[in-house]
Amino acid sequence: MAKIESKANQSQGMLMFTLTNNKQLFAIGTLKVREIVPFQPTTQIPYSHHHVVGTVTIRDKTIPVINMPAAIGFRPIQPEEYDSCYLIVTDCLRTVVAFMVRSIEKIIECDWKTIESAPTSAGKNIFVTGITRYNDQIIQMLDVELLLSKIYPQYESTNIPMLTDVERERLKALNILLVDDSSIARKQLSDALDSINIPYQICNNGLEALTLMRNESAQNRAINLLVSDIEMPGLDGYELAFETQNDSDLDNAYIILHTSLSSEICVQRAQQVGAHEALEKFNAGDLIKAMLRGADELAKGDVTKRISVDV
Repeated sequence: MAKIESKANQSQGMLMFTLTNNKQLFAIGTLKVREIVPFQPTTQIPYSHHHVVGTVTIRDKTIPVINMPAAIGFRPIQPEEYDSCYLIVTDCLRTVVAFMVRSIEKIIECDWKTIESAPTSAGKNIFVTGITRYNDQIIQMLDVELLLSKIYPQYESTNIPMLTDVERERLKALNILLVDDSSIARKQLSDALDSINIPYQICNNGLEALTLMRNESAQNRAINLLVSDIEMPGLDGYELAFETQNDSDLDNAYIILHTSLSSEICVQRAQQVGAHEALEKFNAGDLIKAMLRGADELAKGDVTKRISVDV
């Protein structure tokens, strides 16, 4: 099959902004961003999280406002500074929230392959998933999923379906690979499988996963079931799926892409690169059911069917 160019990142840019007075740059992928608006007066909510400064109404929707610098450990934006700030309205983990930031810099195109993973020596619970550079400045990509999980702990809850012995053994027989650059997402994925005693391997990014898959295949234990995040530094989930489907040593894997984004475009792209299913992140029940569907297709020896939509 002739190799075609993946269209995975054509419309995925990077929104840069500042959280501190020293103008250090941070960023998130634009697919998470609904809109950017100047700060608006908020309505306080009793007993809300201490980093939630209140709510605003935008386009007839009530949206909580999170003081982003405070939420990731910097000096909070003070009330007297609010009027000069901006709100980044995001749609992530099935939740619309507004992050208050000190300034908006710009939106740029981004070669996601150039983003380096955050150093492991930085610790497990840092809010940075990757690091890149723009005009000789360091830009830190923020882990929005981890941040939201700290504000709204219910995202750490799981709903694991009960499995029959037959279903459990069917999954246990597979060589399963989980891939995600977010520490909270990796914990969710691993907790889901640990709770039902299913073995797996786990990688922090797409490049690491592709290397592992090729090594496993070379040792006659090819990955059967690939569960990958979409947005990752280095090699994203779309490209990982594309590379897997375009390699005759790897293309028998059942591919499940998962995302925190709430957008049909994610499904369209997943279909484009040959994924079997597309799911929203952090729904352990949906994930296990998708993996069982994958096990059924693998048992039949037919993984040519594409794509089940559940986003």
